[in-house]
Amino acid sequence: MITTHPVTSLAPRRALRAVQALMRNPDDTAQVFTIIESLSGPLHAARMRARFAADSVGARLLRDRPDLLPTLVDRAALRRMPEGSLAHAYLAFVESERITAEGLVEASVKGETADRDIDPTLAYVRARMRDSHDLWHALLGYRGDTVGEAAILAFTLAQTGNPGIGLIVAMALLKPFSPESRRLMVDAFRRGLDASWLPAIDWEPLLPLPVDEVRALLGVGAPRAYTPVRTAELRARGTLAAA
Repeated sequence: MITTHPVTSLAPRRALRAVQALMRNPDDTAQVFTIIESLSGPLHAARMRARFAADSVGARLLRDRPDLLPTLVDRAALRRMPEGSLAHAYLAFVESERITAEGLVEASVKGETADRDIDPTLAYVRARMRDSHDLWHALLGYRGDTVGEAAILAFTLAQTGNPGIGLIVAMALLKPFSPESRRLMVDAFRRGLDASWLPAIDWEPLLPLPVDEVRALLGVGAPRAYTPVRTAELRARGTLAAA
């Protein structure tokens, strides 16, 4: 079952409240969905839908609408896939971060408006991107720490031009992170510009393939080495309290 939500008009005040909440708790994923929904607007939604339809694989996905979520929640089936595969990289990520694909769905439901009157095509695009988010993590090599999440959002900004994501990335760049962390975000944006368009990727056939082969196929390059920064560390520094 794909959860769908409406395309709302721009809601900058709602986005600002969510930004403030996210600054207090970077692990509150629901606020990310709120910011994206509040600032995306119908124009960006229309552009995403049009680009999906113009892509040969994207058009097939829109026609057939395969649901990625059941594949990702079946960890036993993923574990039976070959060692070194994208499936195993995905499992390593979600298990080390102690997260689930269902958790992203719950965060989106919590963070977005409850009305479900939305164009089915756009609903599918949004659900597909939400469900593939942690696959992007596994593919790109970014952890689920604050810097890794900021980096993957910078990559996503380059891929989609989403204004809500742009605000979150700008906010991350203004945080008192190290120069290394800022360089990682800038590099992630460049990777997003150079890579294949991941929103319209047919992930299911790629899961059994060697992850390095998939990285080469999609032009994302090798994972970048960096020092993860967890929310607990930011709290210990007093950074979140200052924000």
